[in-house]
Amino acid sequence: MFALLRSWPTNLSAVVRVFDLLKLDGEVIVSDDSGHAVFELLRPFRHDAAAVLCTFDLLELDGEDLRRLPIEIRKAGLTQLLRSPHPGIALNTHYVGDGEIVYQQACKLGCEGIVSKRLGSIYRSGRSKHWLKVKDPADPAVRRERIGDQTATAYPRR
Repeated sequence: MFALLRSWPTNLSAVVRVFDLLKLDGEVIVSDDSGHAVFELLRPFRHDAAAVLCTFDLLELDGEDLRRLPIEIRKAGLTQLLRSPHPGIALNTHYVGDGEIVYQQACKLGCEGIVSKRLGSIYRSGRSKHWLKVKDPADPAVRRERIGDQTATAYPRR
């Protein structure tokens, strides 16, 4: 995290300040011109990219461990906390509904895929039977994973 702060200090400095008050689950992303997360843009040669912490879950607030609460309660709390804009932090959009329809729409939009989490589930670090990650096989990053080329990128080095 601190190496990222040196790379993108103006975008992520606010993230460190809030860590005294809460713990979040999320990932640092850089978006392309269409707004899609492109993980290759996080590489060290892209220091000019605007990095954002994309948050998925609220794990702790004011010292209270929230991981045993149902996901919908944690998401509601996270939504409430991030209802106003915070520089360097974004709330990941979530949908409650038919996962197949959400997945199809995500693929049409050019997203890498979706993560589905069972309503009522508590937070568990790592993989769980209560959440499922489904990737779009046509997505360029997924194709590179499939062929084992983790270093290839569509973005030129600067």
